[in-house]
Amino acid sequence: MTLTTLFPTRIQRQNLSNVVLLEDLESACWMIEDGDTAGHDWCEREGYPGYTSYASLDDLAQRAPAFSDLVSQLDEFALAFAAALHWDLGTARLKCDSLWVNILGEGGHHSGHIHPNSVISGTCYVAVPDGAGRIKFEDPRLPMMMAAPPLKPDAPDEARRFHYVSPQAGDVLMWESWLRHEVMPSQTEDPRISVSFNYSLAD
Repeated sequence: MTLTTLFPTRIQRQNLSNVVLLEDLESACWMIEDGDTAGHDWCEREGYPGYTSYASLDDLAQRAPAFSDLVSQLDEFALAFAAALHWDLGTARLKCDSLWVNILGEGGHHSGHIHPNSVISGTCYVAVPDGAGRIKFEDPRLPMMMAAPPLKPDAPDEARRFHYVSPQAGDVLMWESWLRHEVMPSQTEDPRISVSFNYSLAD
C-alpha cells in the first residue's frame, strides 16, 4: 500500500533572538496604546476585548524605530517562508503593507478569521505571560468534510482538524493569509502583547 500526503498547510515559527529589540518593541507598543485615542474609541465601539491599532494607525514603522527594525527582520523571514512554499515570485516582491499592535488582558480573544488581500500573515509575540491565549489554526478543508467520522484520541497532530500553538516572547509565526485562525481567551490579567502583520505582492 502507498499513502501520498498532499496539499500541506505550513506554519513557519522563528525567534527574533534579539532581546534589545524585544524590549524596545514592548515600550513602543505601550507608547502607541497610550496615545491612540481613535484606536481605543474603535475598540470600545466594536467590543474588542483589549486594544488594537488595526483600525486606527497604518504608519507604525514611522512612529518608532523598533517597528522599522522589526519590519526589516520580518522581510527576511517572509522571504524564507516564500522559499519554503516554493513560490515563484518572478519580478514581484513581498511587501509588508500593514502592521498593528494587539494588547489583550484576561478574557481577551480574537474570533476566527482570515486576512484577505494578503499572501502572508503573521504575528510577532512581544510579551506572553503564563495563561495567555494560544493561537488556534483550522484545517482549511473543514467546510468540505461533511460526514467525516471523528478522529481517534491518539491521532497525530498533522491529522487533527485544529492545531494550537503556545508562542513564547520573541516568536514570530507566519502562515498563508487564507488560513483561518483565532486567539483563544486569555486566562491571566497580565497583558499579552503582539504585533501582527500582512504581506502582499508588489511590482
